Amino acid sequence: MSDPVRFSLDGATALITIDNPPVNVTSQAVRAGLMAALDAAEGSGAARVVLTGAGRAFVAGADAKEFDAAPVAPHLPDVVARIEGFAIPVVAAINGAALGGGLELALACAARVAAPGATLGLPEVTLGVVPGAGGTQRLPRLIGLGPALSLISEGRVIGAAEAAKLGLVDALAEDPVAAARDLALPERPATGAMPAPAADPAALEAARAQAARRAKGQEAPRLAIDLVAATTSLSMAEGLACERETFLTLKISDQAAALRHVFFAERAAMARGRKGGAEITTAIVVGGGTMGAAIAYALAGVGISVALVETDQAGAERARANVAKLYAEAVARGKSSPEAAAAAQSARHTYHAGYADLPPAEIAIEAVFEDLAVKKAVFAALDAALPETAILATNTSYLNPDLIAERLRNPGRFLGLHFFSPAHVMKLVEVIRAATTSAETLETVLRLTARLKKIAVPAGVCDGFIGNRILTRYRQICDVMLIEGALPAQIDAALRGFGMAMGPYEVQDLSGLDIAYANRKRMGWATLPGFRYIPIADRIVDETGRLGRKTGAGWYDYEGGKASPSALINQIVVSESSRAGIARRSFTDDEIVSRAITAMIEEGARILEEGIAASPADIDLVLVHGYGFPRWRGGPMHYAERTGLPEICARIEGFAAADPLSWALPEILRRAADTGRPLTDLTRTS
Repeated sequence: MSDPVRFSLDGATALITIDNPPVNVTSQAVRAGLMAALDAAEGSGAARVVLTGAGRAFVAGADAKEFDAAPVAPHLPDVVARIEGFAIPVVAAINGAALGGGLELALACAARVAAPGATLGLPEVTLGVVPGAGGTQRLPRLIGLGPALSLISEGRVIGAAEAAKLGLVDALAEDPVAAARDLALPERPATGAMPAPAADPAALEAARAQAARRAKGQEAPRLAIDLVAATTSLSMAEGLACERETFLTLKISDQAAALRHVFFAERAAMARGRKGGAEITTAIVVGGGTMGAAIAYALAGVGISVALVETDQAGAERARANVAKLYAEAVARGKSSPEAAAAAQSARHTYHAGYADLPPAEIAIEAVFEDLAVKKAVFAALDAALPETAILATNTSYLNPDLIAERLRNPGRFLGLHFFSPAHVMKLVEVIRAATTSAETLETVLRLTARLKKIAVPAGVCDGFIGNRILTRYRQICDVMLIEGALPAQIDAALRGFGMAMGPYEVQDLSGLDIAYANRKRMGWATLPGFRYIPIADRIVDETGRLGRKTGAGWYDYEGGKASPSALINQIVVSESSRAGIARRSFTDDEIVSRAITAMIEEGARILEEGIAASPADIDLVLVHGYGFPRWRGGPMHYAERTGLPEICARIEGFAAADPLSWALPEILRRAADTGRPLTDLTRTS
């Protein structure tokens, strides 16, 4: 293995190059290499040191894998301090991403030159920590309190042009190394020796309000704001000491562990798309409604030619309008120019009534409504119209793909692709392995999802796959709490307090009560033996016709689009308790959260036992990216292990003693608790 830091001398310039692929993170070897390179520069006779990165990154941050280990010298603050106090001026040649510790290294330099395509930022709060090598203290001194608050507390990453406007970089150059050699050094003190920034109470108030709104429950953004605010009153040495103490405390916190867990799970999911498979260039999407149009738009966005199929010409024109609306929205948001949007619609989209004369395609994705007979008819038509090599994918949320695939000529090319709405925005897609899906088909589709920048999670066949199966269980336990004494608004508030993006009844109102209603009828749960069925949601649909926001009323009343608790719904809930002979009791928010989240964990464990999910991390990705589970809690399976599996088992056993129809302890949880082994190990060996 080559040295992660290279030193060379070119006349009066010493060049230090960080070369730790893929993104030059500041591992212990890099930190030691930087110290050795600075030693070499000291004795070289050089008049200037240029610090840069190899490849496409300057330094993209710290090595997150080291966060779970004891710190090993040299520490990054030591390297940063040495650069800032170095006898020879050090100029940063920022060739690519300068993030986290990378930007902290650059801030310590006498000047900074950036390539136009470089990105800069201190995104540590997205991993549950704060900058730990002076970022919260140097950046405000360089660019002012307000801009520094925005970058640090939100973890924003900016482009080189914006960095130049802020004064974060001194020059932009296509060849930043050459420009750094010749740059006239600015006449100013070292960044850490600059005057403290002026106090800005309005900026602090705005930053705190933003953090309370966008990062509710998270510790790092709030503490980062406090550290930036401290630059106005503390000396540099005092501020650095506070920052380091805060960083080291947060590094071992539950929130940081959860955020690192999700980060690494995402990286592993994206890597699945780099293992092989063919490149998709042409596609067919069947169904031009909200979902189908969004899928077609997303495919076209990565250069794929898309034929959108509807049953008749009127439907094809509606599909065209739906796609055009998405392009118009992109223009309105500044994501595209009118010219680019028009060119993409002309070059990448065609619209067809029926299956005759379809263009060649390497994949066809069905996005029609959830009806088994309709979907089977679609695939029969696609099977007849397309070559036997074309991949066929269903976007079903609940239906059994194995039944849909019956009678296909080449069932190995069939699988499920469960996109989440809106499909062009949501990153999650469940890739469903049907009984006949070939390895080559799976690899090709995973390559496609990676190209779409989706978090792809493979799943086996069961009702609801991973996400909707857990959602169903979660809702069922919440319904049990309703009939025992809670009310919808209390349950929603408690789960939002835990960090869920929305409560279960708010979500049902948003998606429509008729969707879950139809699924319950399809599954026949009301008459299923050994299952505790709560009919409250059925009564709402049957007796009131309230289907959620789309009808102006559901679990909640809506006045001017604003939700408020419904006296009618509360009356139905209470009456159903009476009809079931249940004496209602009060629930605390903690009890609501404990039951609801433990239900997710229990169902997730069964999904692992059955081999539906390949790992606990995959379940966590689905719940975080598709169902509003708080990222900073890591997903239900990570949360279970962080809480302690013996505690989770005790909870389930206690719930089961009181309600054996609703609860039972999965064997995988019992084994993990008894042996002390992580669920990942047991999943691999089960």
